[in-house]
Amino acid sequence: MVAIVSQIKQKISLEEFLLLPETKPYGEYLNYGEIREKAMPQGEHSTIQIELASFINQLGKSAKLVYALPELRCTFGGKSIVPDISVFEWQNLPKTDTGKIANKFMIYPDWVIEILSLEQSANQVINKIIFCLKQGTKLGWLIDSVDESVMIFYPNQLPDIKSGEEILPALDSIPHWQLSVKQMFDWLKI
Repeated sequence: MVAIVSQIKQKISLEEFLLLPETKPYGEYLNYGEIREKAMPQGEHSTIQIELASFINQLGKSAKLVYALPELRCTFGGKSIVPDISVFEWQNLPKTDTGKIANKFMIYPDWVIEILSLEQSANQVINKIIFCLKQGTKLGWLIDSVDESVMIFYPNQLPDIKSGEEILPALDSIPHWQLSVKQMFDWLKI
């Protein structure tokens, strides 16, 4: 994406952006044609991402309640973003006419999870979560592995910060949810 981003001298439309080849690190189409490259995940980030998505799917996938997808491009509200984890309630999953999961997600996630990387701006990531909430997302998390905390976002509410043994909130559609901040960060110990 660096090569593509550096080649783009003028602002392009969302439609033009979506026609560009997908690259790693992923590019996100933001305000007024701004294209920002996502930070490449490192060890802690990748571990939390895969373990958390797996944990969510163990509770919600087989019962067809929710589905967590890592690094999924979601295009909505004039932007195209790639959250670290996008969680969709089952009835909101885009499907093809044959019942397969769609390749393109032109909707907002029901729950958006971002894992702060050291080289990321916290405000830019928070802005992305707030954008999702304004579009209809029900829950947002910002995971900070430096201080082992999670900032929780709900629409039209001030954020809250959870740490230690506090239980993290989930979508109401996931029954029997019990995950503390400490349990999540313990996944980093191998």
